[in-house]
Amino acid sequence: MRRSLSGGIVALALLALPVVSAVAQETGTPVFKAPYRSFDQHEFGASLSDPGEGAGIALEGFYRFGKDKNDFSVRAGVADGDADNNTFLIGGDFRTQVVSYSEKFPLDGSLTLGFGGIFGTDQEDVFLLPVGISLGRRFDIEGSTTTFVPYVHPNLVPVFGGGDDLQFTLGLGVDVRFSEQWAVRASGGLGDIEGVGLSVSYLR
Repeated sequence: MRRSLSGGIVALALLALPVVSAVAQETGTPVFKAPYRSFDQHEFGASLSDPGEGAGIALEGFYRFGKDKNDFSVRAGVADGDADNNTFLIGGDFRTQVVSYSEKFPLDGSLTLGFGGIFGTDQEDVFLLPVGISLGRRFDIEGSTTTFVPYVHPNLVPVFGGGDDLQFTLGLGVDVRFSEQWAVRASGGLGDIEGVGLSVSYLR
């Protein structure tokens, strides 16, 4: 069963946590994922993020579609680079629900897999392969169509190019669906790269 207003308060409290760092998803931006989608068939939208020190503001567009417990997305955009040299971002991901809440385990969970790259004229290309698990729950506000999904999203992120590396991040986020057609998502986290992200999506 979905929770009531108390769940919304939990979600807002999550956003108030001090966000000190967040590491890459498939395009190197701090945009994390809830354990399930908020749309029926597909969605499209935009993400604005600040990956923190060493990277500029990033603007990305995305499209996601789903079937059964699975969904897929593609995203692409641009980020400010050093000396006015922009970097280009492109990637995609897959999400499938693997855990449903019960009396023994109070959260829903999904496996997430992604692949993407960061490309620039004055830097070596970098490729990322995030693998994670997203855990959270959906909550209703009584007397409203608004729903909240607070979640945590830990990831291991192998990085290839630009000095191969293995990074870890614990993403924190909340998805807020205001109506049948619009949702807003905010995320940040603890990990190797500072950053916060905000997304707006149109749902169908």
